[in-house]
Amino acid sequence: MVQIQEDPSQRGLQAQTNESQLETVVPVWQEELHVGTRVVETGKGLRIHKTVSEEERIVDPPLMHDELLVEHVVIGEWVEPGMQPEMRYEGATLIVPVFEEVLVVEKKLRLKEELRITRQTHETRDPRSVVLRSEKVTVERFDRSGQSGEEETGSQA
Repeated sequence: MVQIQEDPSQRGLQAQTNESQLETVVPVWQEELHVGTRVVETGKGLRIHKTVSEEERIVDPPLMHDELLVEHVVIGEWVEPGMQPEMRYEGATLIVPVFEEVLVVEKKLRLKEELRITRQTHETRDPRSVVLRSEKVTVERFDRSGQSGEEETGSQA
């Protein structure tokens, strides 16, 4: 039996012979591919710096408040039935009549007093200290050689 080995120029073809018959064997090849990923450091990157600054400020907004003044004014007049004064405004003053019944031989209505209610507005100040914060961000890019350069900056209040 004679066996012929593979010739590099005839790759994949192999011939075998024996005395009674000639036999040719053709091998079948299959290639396989395996794909994967891995992390490779490129030497490039970013360095981010963030700083927070605080600034104290005094705020002094005007504050409004109302105050009601009540003044009792004695009137002492007799009022005829059906002729009673009603509540009314004189400018910014609300006038509220106050009555009393007095027992006489006959009953009469007497205007005892009026309440005079006036609104006065006052402005006051109330200074307070507040802290305001702001952030500043600096992005530094660098490459494999170690060279760096500050680039993008931004701030946020």
